[in-house]
Amino acid sequence: MNRFLIAGLGNIGDEYLETRHNIGFKILDAFAKKHNVAFNVNRRYGAVAEFTLKGRTITLLKPATYVNLSGKAVRYWLTEGNVPIQHLLVALDDLALPFGALRLRARGSDGGHNGLKSIQEILNSQNYARLRFGIENNFPKGHQSDYVLGEWTKEEQASLPDHIAKAVETIESFCLIGIERTMNLSNKKG
Repeated sequence: MNRFLIAGLGNIGDEYLETRHNIGFKILDAFAKKHNVAFNVNRRYGAVAEFTLKGRTITLLKPATYVNLSGKAVRYWLTEGNVPIQHLLVALDDLALPFGALRLRARGSDGGHNGLKSIQEILNSQNYARLRFGIENNFPKGHQSDYVLGEWTKEEQASLPDHIAKAVETIESFCLIGIERTMNLSNKKG
């Protein structure tokens, strides 16, 4: 089956638009722009864009459920699109990685990320791909929420487009050549 669901995690609302926690939305926006496809914001559980890439049907999902409840939207669109779980990829922020670093994994724990926790609880599985985008952990103890919901620094904003472009390439590769080969290529790049 050549159906894929790419879910980018983030929070809806203008106040969250440029925050670190919304990198999943930013990656999907760049992906949609590259492929000249628009999001329909009036779809169930979020903004959705659908298109075909080299014979593969790809659904991009920006859940409207807020990060912590992303599982509801992901489950709905997996079912609606008849997408096998091995063709699900979730793009999200990661405090444990240096800024801009990408890590693609075929499965794994939620790593303390509430969006992944919601998805894993609702799908009852950890066996789906995730693309983690490093946001660093440059915050004082007890201020994690302020940090992830804070905006990028000017230095980060300057290099963000290049890092996002690499994330888009990684997602394309996931859809076209599969998770294992893509991990071998993308995870070596650091």
